[in-house]
Amino acid sequence: MRRHDVEGRNYVTESSPQDDARSDATAERRKDPAATGPTVVVAGGGTAGHIEPALAVADAVRRLRPDAKVVALGTPRGLETELVPARGYQLELVPPVPLPRKLTLELLRMPAKVRDSVRRTREVLERVGADVVVGFGGYVSLSAYLGARGRMPIFVHEANLHAGLANKVGARFAERVFTAVPGTPLPKAEVIGIPLRQSITTLDRAALRAEARKEFGLDPDAPTLLVFGGSQGAQSINKAVSAAAQAFADAGVGVLHAHGPKNTLVVREFPGRPPYVPVPYLDRMDLAYAAADAVLCRSGAMTVAEVSAVGLPAIFVPLPHGNGEQALNAKPAVDAGSALMIEDAKLTPEWIADQVIPLITDEERLATMSAASKGLGHREADEVLARIVLEACGG
Repeated sequence: MRRHDVEGRNYVTESSPQDDARSDATAERRKDPAATGPTVVVAGGGTAGHIEPALAVADAVRRLRPDAKVVALGTPRGLETELVPARGYQLELVPPVPLPRKLTLELLRMPAKVRDSVRRTREVLERVGADVVVGFGGYVSLSAYLGARGRMPIFVHEANLHAGLANKVGARFAERVFTAVPGTPLPKAEVIGIPLRQSITTLDRAALRAEARKEFGLDPDAPTLLVFGGSQGAQSINKAVSAAAQAFADAGVGVLHAHGPKNTLVVREFPGRPPYVPVPYLDRMDLAYAAADAVLCRSGAMTVAEVSAVGLPAIFVPLPHGNGEQALNAKPAVDAGSALMIEDAKLTPEWIADQVIPLITDEERLATMSAASKGLGHREADEVLARIVLEACGG
């Protein structure tokens, strides 16, 4: 029997002699990494903010060790079912374990659900021959940490200032803990930034601008605003920005607006003016960033890191729910002078006409804001973490 303490509650999982034998066999294989490439399991599901850093590290692992095998752990409910296969990685699904924040009937059922998910996770780790687990938060990470505990090295990465429950648990027995920003209250935390895709960290916006504008059907020369509200869109942003279409047209400003796959956006056309282009989703964020002169968006940790890395002036509209995490994410960029921040309730067509349009039509101000973003990010975080993970595998 193995006992795990999770936020003050003890969860017990069973291990059989067969489990121990499989673990011993896996350990023996790890002693000879030359026999086969290392197997790295990344766990981060639910939202793009958990999945994208995991995939950035996966990409870095493959660049550094082409013979390495990378397996992503996820649940059937998250965006990982779309994002992971599209990036060419093996995806293994385990039962989700949502973690209630209040004392409810669902909370009383948690030990059984945790035990089942951990058991299934352990089966996956054994089957793929995992050498190390790297978790990035989200529902699946708790199962990954508990399933790997005592069997292989565990590394934790937290993108937000306030860590989620899964990472708080994982940090207690992880080999090393990494954070995006200083001040995250996790034990032994080391600040490395957020792992980003190489297509973002090496992006030359100016060189790609003409191709990007053509790809989206945008005016090749007009000032252009990129708008998005996260992977699912944001209705308040959609409503306010689309209602300012006349003002954008009158000012000669083009708009590329990702409104979300479950939302619809009908915008009046103004012949002879720069187009306002609505799209459900942006598959190529590198092209979207290259096409834009500024961006209006939410301020999730991943979004802020990417926008800062590519030097794009920003207007951040933090999500009005939760614990104020998104406002904290945006604050360093605002303090540095590379971004503005507006409360969701105050984002109106009138505010956009008064504040956003004068900004995006002022080339000198945009250049100053872009220069201010330098030094905000950690462009090398993906390879820093990948090297540490590979060293734990034996090279």
